[in-house]
Amino acid sequence: MKKYFIGIDNGGTLCKAVVFDEQGNSVGKAAEKLVMLTPHSGHTERDMNELWRVNHRVIREAVRSSGINPGQIKGMACAGHGKGLYLWGKDKRPARNGIVSTDTRAGNVVARWLTEGVAERVFPLTQQSIMACQQVSLLSWIKEHEPNVYENIEWVFSVKDYIRFRLTGEAYAEITDISGSNLVNLTTRQYADEILEMFSLQELQDALPPIKGSAEICGWVTHEASLLTGVPEGTPVAGGMFDIDACAIAMDITDDTHLCVIAGTWGINEYIARKPVLDRSVAMNSLYCMEGYYLIEESSPTSAGNLEWFISTFLDTPEEGKNPYAVCDALASRVAPDESEIIFLPYIFGSNYNPDAKSCLLGMDSHHTRAQVVRSVYEGIIYCHLVHIEKLLAHNTGFTSIRLAGGVAKAEFWAQMFADIIGLPVEIIETEELGAQGVAMAAGVAVGEYDSFCEAAKKIVRVKRRLIPDQSLKAVYQKKFQRYKELSQALDGLW
Repeated sequence: MKKYFIGIDNGGTLCKAVVFDEQGNSVGKAAEKLVMLTPHSGHTERDMNELWRVNHRVIREAVRSSGINPGQIKGMACAGHGKGLYLWGKDKRPARNGIVSTDTRAGNVVARWLTEGVAERVFPLTQQSIMACQQVSLLSWIKEHEPNVYENIEWVFSVKDYIRFRLTGEAYAEITDISGSNLVNLTTRQYADEILEMFSLQELQDALPPIKGSAEICGWVTHEASLLTGVPEGTPVAGGMFDIDACAIAMDITDDTHLCVIAGTWGINEYIARKPVLDRSVAMNSLYCMEGYYLIEESSPTSAGNLEWFISTFLDTPEEGKNPYAVCDALASRVAPDESEIIFLPYIFGSNYNPDAKSCLLGMDSHHTRAQVVRSVYEGIIYCHLVHIEKLLAHNTGFTSIRLAGGVAKAEFWAQMFADIIGLPVEIIETEELGAQGVAMAAGVAVGEYDSFCEAAKKIVRVKRRLIPDQSLKAVYQKKFQRYKELSQALDGLW
């Protein structure tokens, strides 16, 4: 009898549920758009009760669409956007709206910690820069601005840990997510009283859930959740992963030879290593889903979300059924790299270097066309990825390829541009549902279907296509990339 595993992925815009067989083939899936609430400038939130309703609806629909006997489902797990904050109250309901990873309200908190030296003192323990969207910053902001909410906190969750809690009734924090929160000592892999004291959050010690591994069982589907989802009561639910880890393991990032690039709302650039980078030249060290590995990460909200905004704001609505990425590919491919000098700064949702920076199209005049502007948006997003990648290349020069995921993987011309500009072959994996597949693999490891993530990756991951850089374009792209960096630095003082 075939076995099936469910992966659930709550990202920046969509909630997806996918049913996979043990070979990694998708047999049923469903998705629903998530509503973003913006009560104030810089605040991005979600109604946590509605979020749960969306999740149980898409899980039920994915199971229905698969046509399988639900009794063949042997495990499930959740992925989700990292950072952000989802609080469960002592009154047994959400303590407030969930906060999404694009939220910038706690920027002043981070600035204060930098000025007061807190960031310097905590770094040897957490081994990461402090970001406004991390749990530690948002908790401090809530303590200061919403004291009644703060007093009511029973559990501090990331988004996927909250959904797992609703599925199982058991509260845990999974290691890949919580290790990127600035609340964990990365050496001991545990919370530390001294970290909480440095951030003046010591009263939350009991609200931080016990930490579990990605492939540890963290509970079983409850009777109530079974009625809502169609998944049998008692089905094991594994820890799951931060979505960037889930995408990485679903692309067979099991050693340090591949650079993983995810072009979504956030531009994620990462690789795995046996040791963290401690000279502060990269923004983030966190713990990977594979024991003994760190995830070395450079990221910012500067990627394909900018293109989606551009499409919805400036381009005509594509014909029904026509992929908007294909429309943009067709426009951009009409323009050679040296036919336009427009530079796009992809800061619609924030910048990689200045929280006050804004997006710009620089260098336009009356002869420029829509196609040239689309090409500049493509290029600007890649240049921002390359700013991050240059920092990673300083620590690992042995990459043989880029494993590329996100919206860009749907746009063949744009994916080729990634290869040409960055100068490494680009490999695109067969499945488009990488986040869901990565956590379905975790569920399989948890119940013994696979001995390890390495074995799961060998059985499941298949490269769909490989794109080789066009070396003849190297000089023109290097010149334009230098101009991109000079313009972004020149504007820094104006914001």
